[in-house]
Amino acid sequence: MNTNSNAYTIIYTTLVVVVVAAVLAFTAMKLKPAQSANAQAETLRQMMSAAQIKPTDELYATRNADILKIYADNIGQAYTIGLDGKQNGTLSTDLKNIGLVDNLKPQNKAIKDGSEATLPVYVFKSGVIVIPIYGAGLWGPVWGYIAFQPDGKTIAGAYFDHESETPGLGAKIKDEAWFREKFAGKTVEWGETPAFRLEKNAEQSGAANTVDAITGATMTSKGLNEALNVWFNAYENHLGTGACSCALEEQAVTPNEEEE
Repeated sequence: MNTNSNAYTIIYTTLVVVVVAAVLAFTAMKLKPAQSANAQAETLRQMMSAAQIKPTDELYATRNADILKIYADNIGQAYTIGLDGKQNGTLSTDLKNIGLVDNLKPQNKAIKDGSEATLPVYVFKSGVIVIPIYGAGLWGPVWGYIAFQPDGKTIAGAYFDHESETPGLGAKIKDEAWFREKFAGKTVEWGETPAFRLEKNAEQSGAANTVDAITGATMTSKGLNEALNVWFNAYENHLGTGACSCALEEQAVTPNEEEE
């Protein structure tokens, strides 16, 4: 074949494209299990950081396989609810088949549309209840996990993350432990609008449902504030009205297990 012909150029280019596409597809297929495992472990780290299962630094220094075991050892029950606050599914807590709802964007859309949602509730053996939040920051999505004391009102801890917020400003929602720590002990005032306030000088009011926004990160703070309230509103029929079945049932003691 004439290597200078148009036909040769077209055939050669086509073969190169096909080979490169096949290599990329094969690589993506081989990497997918590892990527999925990393994403699952990251979600569990964030949840358990919010729930105060272990210090955040320790969780991020722990390998993925051990993170799964820590979660399985500490989780009591996990299930999903709809916007009506009623349970509509269960999530496996078995070590070999941990169930999560970690794609939060579709659920965020369902909340705003008032359509069918599948909102996760994670209840740890300590009694702490963890729910996610998701919204839009300045440059991309922001999300996180809020942990509640067994009363379903008092915040036990929080963890926040982002896709592309500005380093040193909006990125502080993830990078600065002092910001996350400000949420512990605060309350969500179910039935009020808004149920929580993350605003400039919000704490001056003395209200228990307030945290000061990050100075210099106005848009990120506004986005996180909206995300908190949109998702709190979605969970109000479950956590805020007594519909929550979060209390772990005490295991019955059989006669041969009773103390002598």
